[in-house]
Amino acid sequence: MKNNKTTFSNYLVSGVAALALTAGLASAASAAENGKFRVGIVTFLSGPAAGPFGVPSANAAKILVEALNKGEVPAPYNKLGINGAEIEAVIIDEAGGATKQVEEYRNLVQRQKVDAVIGYVSSGDCLAVAPVAEELKTFTIAYDCGTPRLFADNPDAQYMFRTGLDASVDNIGAVRYLKATRPDVTRLSGIQQNYSWGQDSWADFTAAAAKLLPESEIVEEQFPKIYQGQYGAEISALSVKRPEIVHSSFWGGDMEALVLQANARGLLEDATGLLTCGEASLATYKDQAPNGMIIGARGPFGAFAPDNALNTWFKGAYNAAYDLDPVYPATKMAQAILGLKFTAENAGLADKQIPTADQLAAGLKGATFESVSGTVEMARGNGHQAMQGITYGEYHYEDGKASIVNTVSFSGECVTPPEGVSAADWIAQGFPGAQCN
Repeated sequence: MKNNKTTFSNYLVSGVAALALTAGLASAASAAENGKFRVGIVTFLSGPAAGPFGVPSANAAKILVEALNKGEVPAPYNKLGINGAEIEAVIIDEAGGATKQVEEYRNLVQRQKVDAVIGYVSSGDCLAVAPVAEELKTFTIAYDCGTPRLFADNPDAQYMFRTGLDASVDNIGAVRYLKATRPDVTRLSGIQQNYSWGQDSWADFTAAAAKLLPESEIVEEQFPKIYQGQYGAEISALSVKRPEIVHSSFWGGDMEALVLQANARGLLEDATGLLTCGEASLATYKDQAPNGMIIGARGPFGAFAPDNALNTWFKGAYNAAYDLDPVYPATKMAQAILGLKFTAENAGLADKQIPTADQLAAGLKGATFESVSGTVEMARGNGHQAMQGITYGEYHYEDGKASIVNTVSFSGECVTPPEGVSAADWIAQGFPGAQCN
């Protein structure tokens, strides 16, 4: 499978980028009768988010599905397929906006007859799909979508889960990293995409900084529109204020463009960039990003994932297939698929029997399972939201190789609000109960 760089945009089926990874494209009629576990996989296969996010995620799904069907994944996931049933995946493109994704979700459930759905990078997309998952009673895992509103807006969710972390953890962790490594910084700035993801990320970052770095001040903030691509005016406005830190929750092509342009214009020579999603483009920056730029992976994912048997296997399989190490979106996709396998195989069913959505939901709610990122606790969001720690570090490029140095990790209990408490309230109260030793 060496150098098997699949171009997923080649698989266009009735307007949906779909790829059945095992036995060809089954019809909706036969899919309900073929005894396979059908899972819909939704991620960006086109547009600016495809390269750094969607394609690595789809590649991870392909590797996991193929390996699970052959029984090649290490214990406790070495049973063939899911509960003995062969997995058949249908991968569709997340591009097109929330309205289109609701339509595609209904198609997956009602026509493609999937047994579960895993997907969504965009916060807008997962917020739009969440109530539809409840309406259609379909077990669904958001693998990356970071909005804290996912369960705040859906407190009674039964079928929607998230095996990744929300953006509040990203930004509380970012400030804790600054406090640990640069406690004397006083001049902070930020540039965020002008929609809920960027606005919420900046709100959490600035609120946490006010508590943990009380001598600091916000000297500039910029909110260009998403997918703008050119940031000359915003970079100039930031440069004039001479910040020490430039925080950004940019992701995908926007993030890569920002780094390239800000570095070329000298902003990142005088200030340190802090990218909460920065690890996703670790192999792309090369010498176009400065050494010392702070990057995160939205949890213990990608280059920050631990050395355990599952991650060692996954990194080896991914690298053998694509000549690249998996970045954090790939790790998060693998985690969601393992979470699905965990709950299906703990439903107590006979071999090859496919669990219902209610059985899948009951098995994952409040569960603890092992993953490529370590132990995952579904300990928040009434048992529907994962809790894990987070790590930040500094980008370093030397002799043609990128690495991360000066890493600092924070436990989930250090950066995650207690159950039932909003991030805004927890930060405002001074992080009561945080365990950061």
